[in-house]
Amino acid sequence: MIKLRMYQVDAFSSEVFHGNPAAVVPLDKWLPDDQLQGIAIENNLSETAFFVPVTAGKFHLRWFTPTAEVPLCGHATLASAYVIFTTLHPSWQSVRFDTLSGELGVERRGEIFVLDFPSRLLKPCEPPLNLIKGLSAKPVEVFRTGLDTNYYAVYESEDIISHIEPNFLLLAKLHPYGVVITAPGEQSDFVSRYFAPSYGIPEDPVTGSTHCALVPYWSKRINKTTLLAKQLSKRGGELYCEMLGERVAIGGKAIRYFEGDIYL
Repeated sequence: MIKLRMYQVDAFSSEVFHGNPAAVVPLDKWLPDDQLQGIAIENNLSETAFFVPVTAGKFHLRWFTPTAEVPLCGHATLASAYVIFTTLHPSWQSVRFDTLSGELGVERRGEIFVLDFPSRLLKPCEPPLNLIKGLSAKPVEVFRTGLDTNYYAVYESEDIISHIEPNFLLLAKLHPYGVVITAPGEQSDFVSRYFAPSYGIPEDPVTGSTHCALVPYWSKRINKTTLLAKQLSKRGGELYCEMLGERVAIGGKAIRYFEGDIYL
């Protein structure tokens, strides 16, 4: 029997029951992929993160939804860094991760954990029929990046974003694509929501990875390099963002909800 320590962290929030919960499982060496996927299924959270030490200050990091491994995840990266900074290596102020999306960094700035992620430029595209039918309001424009599997639908106002009622059965037919909806914010620079039903995530509470594309788009549109973003899920979350050329900084708070052992 194998005993593993596991943490559950609410990322992009300073309060439990808000932000996006992620499970974090530190490992000494990799388990078989079917066991990693099994743990993610058992947790039934949008993401479970696993990491293994590589060198001093660097880890190999992987993310699993209840249905598949994914190439990039913001909130589970933040949650992993939170565990490292608060429990495993409390004297550290920065950490690097080797991932399927290249090397990513996280820096600790007081209560804020700042992700160093790649920027992705949006390009207009023709929206598929199931996207239009799957959302209850017609977007002004639809974009893709070519570097991730998401559609980005832009709307006129935060109120529209708040009241959209997606048809998850239709949106799931867009697999492997998820759907981001976004608009100017009323008390923030922009707002968004994210739906990925084909990955077992009908609506993600807070999605750091989609801001790799949202930050460059809104930075150019409103002519600002430092932006406050809000994700309008039921749990909600705030992201402190900065446009840095080919990189984006995505900052947020985090709080521990659970810590315990799992047995395989």
